[in-house]
Amino acid sequence: MIDHITLRVRDLAATRDFYTRALASLGYRKAYDSVHDGVGVLGFGFDAPGIGLKIDTWFVDHTEPVSGPTHLCWRAADRHQVNAFHAAAIAAGGKDNGAPGVRAHYHPNYYGAFVLDPDGNNVEAVCHAPA
Repeated sequence: MIDHITLRVRDLAATRDFYTRALASLGYRKAYDSVHDGVGVLGFGFDAPGIGLKIDTWFVDHTEPVSGPTHLCWRAADRHQVNAFHAAAIAAGGKDNGAPGVRAHYHPNYYGAFVLDPDGNNVEAVCHAPA
């Protein structure tokens, strides 16, 4: 089970703007935004039952080499959240890499959407529940 992930990015300001907008549709919010050991660090989290704020997505500014391209996927509660994620990520400047829809080759209820972030990472929201 993965607890958190950290990516190195070229432009923390662009990353901040993109993910603040894209991840809000999945219940995430910017939860950490500071400088640590001289490097900008940004964290996004959600309210986890029994835990409180859980930061699981981290970005570090201008650390070479940059991570990627990488594929990241967040689980959505329903298909509406997948649609909202895709729309928000595109509105935030992401590039469409797969419109919301069923990907039956993964499994019959796999409903996902894909967007390229400012660093070219393929980011996705997915719902595994039936329609």
